Amino acid sequence: MPELPEVEALAEFLRGRAVGHAVARIDVVAISALKTYDPPVTALQGLTVTGVSRHGKFLDLDVDGVHLVTHLARAGWLRWQDEVPTRPVRPGGKNPLAVRVHLDDGSGFDLTEAGTKKGLAVYVVRDPAEVPGVAALGPDPLDDAFTLDTLRGILGGRRTRIKGLLRDQKVIAGIGNAYSDEVLHAARMSPFKIAATLTDEEVATLYEVIGETLRDAVRRSAGLAAGDLKAEKKIGLRVHGRAGQKCPVCGDTIREVSFADSALQYCPTCQTGGKPLADRRMSRLLK
Repeated sequence: MPELPEVEALAEFLRGRAVGHAVARIDVVAISALKTYDPPVTALQGLTVTGVSRHGKFLDLDVDGVHLVTHLARAGWLRWQDEVPTRPVRPGGKNPLAVRVHLDDGSGFDLTEAGTKKGLAVYVVRDPAEVPGVAALGPDPLDDAFTLDTLRGILGGRRTRIKGLLRDQKVIAGIGNAYSDEVLHAARMSPFKIAATLTDEEVATLYEVIGETLRDAVRRSAGLAAGDLKAEKKIGLRVHGRAGQKCPVCGDTIREVSFADSALQYCPTCQTGGKPLADRRMSRLLK
């Protein structure tokens, strides 16, 4: 799933290519991806892209005051084309194309989604706050207003595992499954640790690591073409998606805990005092 660094990089990519161009046409191939009807998607035609921004994991194109807001979900992506095919696209089948945006110079981009579980969402609104997911977002960890006291206030009294808390978009915007694994590994903290039990020193460490991890990922993604961002993200991850491999810090084997629709990865030596975390799903398989 694209998270804060990748969406920020996509926003920067589009600022350099789409801003200043008018929307010539929008093809909605997967009608289920379009979540709004007023204004209609045709309202964007003829208007000019004046800015591109990010709200958590939401990508926002300002088109003369009308906003095209996208959430790429688990398997969605933005694919830029210098020359967009003009022929109509037939919906249905295994076509991953959901929405195609044509700009006035012949360039544009596709919003695509792989797999059968569809979650990509596209909104056409007058104000990004009209998108429920945007309105409910917690503070952005790269915003200057996100201070140590902000994080301390978020964690205080919460009897919730820190891994789940970091992923909750209503608590902190933009961090998902991958970067929460990376943050907790860098902070040398168990993903099962209860948020309210963190000491002042641990909160301060976590605060510094959140900023460093996300800013480093944003820096590594800066200037890359949209098509190269996924590969860059994977290369930069130290523990997420690397179960069975050696921890780059201590050399221990990276372990995994599986859930119904996701999994987390961690290093026992770095994060849990050498003790593997309980993986009930795997335990059932081994019986």
